Amino acid sequence: MNYWHETVAVAQRILIELGRRRRSLVFWGIFPISVLLLNGYILAERAQLSMAQAFENAAPSTLAGAALFFSCLGGTVATVVGEREQQTLKRLFISPLSGISYFLGIFCAHSAIAGVQGVLVYAIAACWGAKFQGSLVLGILIILLSIMAYVGVGFILGTQFARRTEDVNALVAAFGVPLLILGGAFLPTSLFPETLLDIAQFNPIYHINEALLAVWANGAGLADIREHFWFLAVFALIMVVAGWLSYQRMLRVERRL
Repeated sequence: MNYWHETVAVAQRILIELGRRRRSLVFWGIFPISVLLLNGYILAERAQLSMAQAFENAAPSTLAGAALFFSCLGGTVATVVGEREQQTLKRLFISPLSGISYFLGIFCAHSAIAGVQGVLVYAIAACWGAKFQGSLVLGILIILLSIMAYVGVGFILGTQFARRTEDVNALVAAFGVPLLILGGAFLPTSLFPETLLDIAQFNPIYHINEALLAVWANGAGLADIREHFWFLAVFALIMVVAGWLSYQRMLRVERRL
């Protein structure tokens, strides 16, 4: 119960802080909508698909590859770095807050943001006639694993590599943009040569994109995406553990400063 109260308190504090800076929330809403519209129209034109089919294929890639990446991974890096600069972490040293509660609080806060982004993406896709016949539960589970993976990576980058707010954009651009392209967030993986497809097998964004696309656009079940699903599940678990260890290491370093 104590973990639950701590988690809710951290998530509530982060969401309130983001609410005061409405500009970030507005941009996180505009970004997936613009990417969805661009992907949908490009697919409809170049792949000779109907608008409904184009948006059915564009929505999963936009949500899992683009929207969640920047809001959950980039947002986590920005949160950790911002709290370090504002000396919030110093106050955590004298509180009984655990690392697990802190991680879960950030996870819940960004899950709420991701949920709003998901509603936006699929509501707009539905306006163009897109229908999603796959398993809703399996799709949500893939999204939750994706958020865990992104938040875990964000913890690692934010605690180990970013020292100032200026570092956030450089980190996200250097690590993220190539992985997004290789993961099929902006270009369909069907256009990739074999060499890139072989490399993409080691890219978690590729597995997120392929799993969600297969489930919500093509109605696939767990058996059909088991390789993508288990890769994502193992990767998310590793990132959660690595993110927690990185947080503990950062606290030890901060105490010495």
